[in-house]
Amino acid sequence: MPESGQTWIAGVDGCKAGWIAVIRNLADPEDLRLRLVPTFRELLEPEPYLSVIAVDMPIGLPDFISPGGRGPEKAARKHLGMRQSSVFAVPSRGAVHEEEYRAACETALKTSEPPKKVSKQCFYLFQKIREIDALMTPELEARIFEVHPELAFWRLNGEREMSLPKKVKSRANPEGLDQRRDLLVSHGLPPDFLDRKPPRNCGRDDLLDAAANSLIAERIHQGAAEPFPKNYQRDGKGLRMAIWA
Repeated sequence: MPESGQTWIAGVDGCKAGWIAVIRNLADPEDLRLRLVPTFRELLEPEPYLSVIAVDMPIGLPDFISPGGRGPEKAARKHLGMRQSSVFAVPSRGAVHEEEYRAACETALKTSEPPKKVSKQCFYLFQKIREIDALMTPELEARIFEVHPELAFWRLNGEREMSLPKKVKSRANPEGLDQRRDLLVSHGLPPDFLDRKPPRNCGRDDLLDAAANSLIAERIHQGAAEPFPKNYQRDGKGLRMAIWA
Protein backbone atom coordinates (compact mmCIF):
# COMPACT_ATOMS: atom_id res chain seq x y z
CA MET A 1 0.00 0.00 0.00
CA PRO A 2 1.14 3.61 -0.53
CA GLU A 3 3.28 5.36 2.04
CA SER A 4 1.46 7.82 4.28
CA GLY A 5 0.84 11.12 2.49
CA GLN A 6 2.06 9.85 -0.87
CA THR A 7 0.08 8.87 -3.94
CA TRP A 8 1.88 7.31 -6.89
CA ILE A 9 0.35 7.05 -10.34
CA ALA A 10 1.74 5.86 -13.67
CA GLY A 11 1.21 6.34 -17.37
CA VAL A 12 2.26 3.29 -19.35
CA ASP A 13 2.93 2.55 -23.00
CA GLY A 14 3.98 -0.65 -24.72
CA CYS A 15 7.32 -0.64 -26.55
CA LYS A 16 9.71 -3.13 -28.13
CA ALA A 17 11.52 -3.62 -24.82
CA GLY A 18 8.31 -4.30 -22.88
CA TRP A 19 6.48 -1.53 -21.04
CA ILE A 20 7.67 2.01 -20.39
CA ALA A 21 6.15 3.77 -17.38
CA VAL A 22 6.24 7.40 -16.31
CA ILE A 23 5.72 7.22 -12.55
CA ARG A 24 4.78 10.32 -10.60
CA ASN A 25 4.42 11.15 -6.92
CA LEU A 26 1.42 13.46 -6.71
CA ALA A 27 2.62 14.72 -3.32
CA ASP A 28 5.91 15.88 -4.87
CA PRO A 29 5.79 17.02 -8.52
CA GLU A 30 9.59 16.84 -8.74
CA ASP A 31 9.56 13.14 -7.82
CA LEU A 32 9.25 11.78 -11.35
CA ARG A 33 10.58 8.41 -12.47
CA LEU A 34 10.98 6.50 -15.71
CA ARG A 35 10.75 2.74 -15.43
CA LEU A 36 11.12 0.05 -18.07
CA VAL A 37 9.80 -3.43 -17.27
CA PRO A 38 9.63 -6.56 -19.44
CA THR A 39 6.23 -7.63 -18.09
CA PHE A 40 3.17 -5.61 -17.13
CA ARG A 41 2.73 -7.63 -13.92
CA GLU A 42 5.86 -5.99 -12.50
CA LEU A 43 4.03 -2.66 -12.35
CA LEU A 44 1.68 -4.17 -9.76
CA GLU A 45 4.55 -4.76 -7.33
CA PRO A 46 4.41 -2.70 -4.14
CA GLU A 47 7.47 -0.43 -4.55
CA PRO A 48 6.10 2.12 -5.08
CA TYR A 49 2.46 1.11 -4.89
CA LEU A 50 0.70 2.60 -7.92
CA SER A 51 -2.79 3.80 -7.08
CA VAL A 52 -3.66 4.36 -10.75
CA ILE A 53 -2.07 2.76 -13.82
CA ALA A 54 -3.22 4.28 -17.11
CA VAL A 55 -2.08 2.02 -19.94
CA ASP A 56 -2.33 2.37 -23.70
CA MET A 57 -3.59 -1.12 -24.46
CA PRO A 58 -7.09 -2.51 -25.05
CA ILE A 59 -8.73 -3.95 -21.93
CA GLY A 60 -11.99 -5.84 -22.25
CA LEU A 61 -12.47 -7.95 -25.37
CA PRO A 62 -15.89 -8.84 -26.79
CA ASP A 63 -16.58 -12.33 -28.06
CA PHE A 64 -18.23 -10.84 -31.16
CA ILE A 65 -17.58 -7.53 -32.96
CA SER A 66 -20.75 -5.80 -34.13
CA PRO A 67 -20.93 -3.00 -36.74
CA GLY A 68 -18.80 -0.04 -35.75
CA GLY A 69 -16.33 -2.15 -33.79
CA ARG A 70 -15.54 -2.25 -30.09
CA GLY A 71 -17.29 0.60 -28.29
CA PRO A 72 -14.19 2.44 -26.99
CA GLU A 73 -12.56 2.80 -30.41
CA LYS A 74 -15.78 4.03 -31.96
CA ALA A 75 -16.30 6.61 -29.19
CA ALA A 76 -12.69 7.85 -29.26
CA ARG A 77 -12.52 8.29 -33.02
CA LYS A 78 -15.43 10.78 -32.96
CA HIS A 79 -13.14 13.31 -31.25
CA LEU A 80 -9.87 12.79 -33.12
CA GLY A 81 -10.55 14.02 -36.63
CA MET A 82 -7.34 13.63 -38.64
CA ARG A 83 -5.77 11.60 -35.82
CA GLN A 84 -8.49 8.93 -35.68
CA SER A 85 -6.44 6.44 -37.72
CA SER A 86 -4.22 6.03 -34.65
CA VAL A 87 -7.08 4.13 -32.98
CA PHE A 88 -6.82 0.56 -34.27
CA ALA A 89 -9.86 -1.67 -34.62
CA VAL A 90 -9.59 -4.42 -31.99
CA PRO A 91 -11.08 -7.80 -32.96
CA SER A 92 -12.76 -10.43 -30.77
CA ARG A 93 -11.03 -12.14 -27.86
CA GLY A 94 -10.82 -15.33 -29.91
CA ALA A 95 -8.93 -13.54 -32.69
CA VAL A 96 -6.59 -11.80 -30.23
CA HIS A 97 -5.63 -15.15 -28.73
CA GLU A 98 -4.54 -16.53 -32.11
CA GLU A 99 -0.76 -16.44 -32.39
CA GLU A 100 -0.51 -16.56 -36.20
CA TYR A 101 -1.74 -13.75 -38.42
CA ARG A 102 -3.69 -15.94 -40.87
CA ALA A 103 -5.46 -17.76 -38.03
CA ALA A 104 -6.24 -14.42 -36.36
CA CYS A 105 -7.83 -13.16 -39.59
CA GLU A 106 -9.88 -16.33 -39.99
CA THR A 107 -11.21 -16.13 -36.43
CA ALA A 108 -11.85 -12.39 -36.78
CA LEU A 109 -13.92 -13.01 -39.93
CA LYS A 110 -16.03 -15.58 -38.08
CA THR A 111 -16.60 -13.34 -35.07
CA SER A 112 -17.50 -10.00 -36.67
CA GLU A 113 -20.42 -8.49 -38.56
CA PRO A 114 -19.74 -7.38 -41.18
CA PRO A 115 -16.84 -9.86 -41.43
CA LYS A 116 -13.52 -8.08 -40.97
CA LYS A 117 -9.91 -9.25 -40.92
CA VAL A 118 -7.19 -8.03 -38.57
CA SER A 119 -4.84 -5.19 -39.47
CA LYS A 120 -1.14 -5.99 -39.26
CA GLN A 121 -0.63 -3.00 -36.95
CA CYS A 122 -3.16 -4.36 -34.46
CA PHE A 123 -1.85 -7.92 -34.79
CA TYR A 124 1.58 -6.78 -33.59
CA LEU A 125 -0.07 -5.68 -30.33
CA PHE A 126 -1.72 -9.03 -29.65
CA GLN A 127 1.00 -10.39 -27.38
CA LYS A 128 0.72 -7.39 -25.08
CA ILE A 129 -3.09 -7.42 -25.22
CA ARG A 130 -3.04 -11.09 -24.20
CA GLU A 131 -0.63 -10.29 -21.37
CA ILE A 132 -3.02 -7.78 -19.84
CA ASP A 133 -6.08 -9.91 -20.61
CA ALA A 134 -4.59 -12.83 -18.66
CA LEU A 135 -3.89 -10.56 -15.70
CA MET A 136 -7.00 -8.38 -15.54
CA THR A 137 -9.91 -8.93 -13.18
CA PRO A 138 -12.87 -6.68 -12.33
CA GLU A 139 -11.15 -6.05 -8.96
CA LEU A 140 -8.03 -4.64 -10.67
CA GLU A 141 -10.20 -2.09 -12.45
CA ALA A 142 -9.87 0.09 -9.35
CA ARG A 143 -6.22 0.62 -10.37
CA ILE A 144 -5.81 -0.23 -14.06
CA PHE A 145 -7.46 1.89 -16.74
CA GLU A 146 -7.31 1.75 -20.53
CA VAL A 147 -6.22 5.01 -22.14
CA HIS A 148 -5.10 6.14 -25.59
CA PRO A 149 -2.36 8.75 -26.10
CA GLU A 150 -4.08 10.66 -28.90
CA LEU A 151 -7.27 10.92 -26.84
CA ALA A 152 -5.08 12.02 -23.92
CA PHE A 153 -3.48 14.73 -26.06
CA TRP A 154 -6.94 15.74 -27.28
CA ARG A 155 -8.06 16.20 -23.68
CA LEU A 156 -4.89 18.06 -22.69
CA ASN A 157 -5.14 20.26 -25.81
CA GLY A 158 -8.48 21.75 -24.81
CA GLU A 159 -10.43 18.90 -26.44
CA ARG A 160 -8.88 19.58 -29.83
CA GLU A 161 -7.04 17.03 -31.93
CA MET A 162 -3.31 17.60 -32.42
CA SER A 163 -2.70 19.42 -35.70
CA LEU A 164 0.47 17.49 -36.56
CA PRO A 165 0.82 13.71 -36.89
CA LYS A 166 3.12 11.79 -34.58
CA LYS A 167 4.31 9.62 -37.45
CA VAL A 168 4.53 10.03 -41.22
CA LYS A 169 4.76 6.86 -43.32
CA SER A 170 5.46 4.84 -40.15
CA ARG A 171 8.43 7.06 -39.25
CA ALA A 172 8.62 9.43 -36.29
CA ASN A 173 7.65 12.99 -37.20
CA PRO A 174 9.93 15.33 -35.18
CA GLU A 175 7.59 18.32 -35.57
CA GLY A 176 4.61 16.34 -34.30
CA LEU A 177 6.59 14.97 -31.37
CA ASP A 178 7.86 18.46 -30.48
CA GLN A 179 4.27 19.73 -30.52
CA ARG A 180 3.24 17.04 -28.05
CA ARG A 181 6.30 17.61 -25.88
CA ASP A 182 5.51 21.33 -25.64
CA LEU A 183 1.92 20.55 -24.65
CA LEU A 184 3.12 18.25 -21.86
CA VAL A 185 5.48 20.97 -20.62
CA SER A 186 2.53 23.38 -20.51
CA HIS A 187 0.84 20.91 -18.15
CA GLY A 188 3.77 20.96 -15.75
CA LEU A 189 6.01 18.10 -16.84
CA PRO A 190 9.71 19.09 -16.81
CA PRO A 191 11.38 19.57 -20.22
CA ASP A 192 14.59 17.80 -19.18
CA PHE A 193 12.61 14.68 -18.28
CA LEU A 194 10.74 14.68 -21.59
CA ASP A 195 13.93 15.36 -23.57
CA ARG A 196 15.96 12.57 -22.00
CA LYS A 197 17.18 9.75 -24.20
CA PRO A 198 14.61 6.91 -24.11
CA PRO A 199 15.75 3.48 -22.91
CA ARG A 200 17.01 1.03 -25.48
CA ASN A 201 14.25 -0.36 -27.73
CA CYS A 202 11.91 2.47 -26.74
CA GLY A 203 11.18 5.45 -28.96
CA ARG A 204 10.75 9.10 -28.14
CA ASP A 205 7.08 8.67 -28.99
CA ASP A 206 6.78 5.89 -26.39
CA LEU A 207 8.17 8.15 -23.68
CA LEU A 208 5.90 11.06 -24.62
CA ASP A 209 2.86 8.78 -24.83
CA ALA A 210 3.58 7.35 -21.38
CA ALA A 211 3.97 10.89 -20.03
CA ALA A 212 0.62 11.93 -21.52
CA ASN A 213 -0.97 8.82 -20.05
CA SER A 214 0.41 9.79 -16.63
CA LEU A 215 -1.50 13.07 -16.79
CA ILE A 216 -4.68 11.12 -17.52
CA ALA A 217 -3.83 8.83 -14.59
CA GLU A 218 -3.76 11.96 -12.42
CA ARG A 219 -7.16 13.01 -13.81
CA ILE A 220 -8.52 9.56 -13.00
CA HIS A 221 -7.22 9.81 -9.43
CA GLN A 222 -8.87 13.23 -9.09
CA GLY A 223 -12.17 11.94 -10.44
CA ALA A 224 -11.93 14.31 -13.42
CA ALA A 225 -11.57 11.71 -16.19
CA GLU A 226 -14.49 10.18 -18.04
CA PRO A 227 -14.93 6.93 -19.94
CA PHE A 228 -15.47 6.70 -23.67
CA PRO A 229 -18.19 5.61 -24.22
CA LYS A 230 -19.97 6.80 -21.09
CA ASN A 231 -22.42 3.88 -21.22
CA TYR A 232 -19.63 1.33 -21.59
CA GLN A 233 -20.31 -2.39 -21.68
CA ARG A 234 -18.52 -5.34 -20.11
CA ASP A 235 -17.04 -8.34 -21.85
CA GLY A 236 -17.47 -12.03 -21.09
CA LYS A 237 -14.92 -11.81 -18.26
CA GLY A 238 -16.80 -8.93 -16.67
CA LEU A 239 -14.19 -6.36 -17.72
CA ARG A 240 -15.29 -2.86 -18.68
CA MET A 241 -14.60 -1.74 -22.22
CA ALA A 242 -13.77 1.97 -22.05
CA ILE A 243 -10.97 4.39 -22.88
CA TRP A 244 -10.48 7.05 -20.21
CA ALA A 245 -9.50 10.69 -20.70
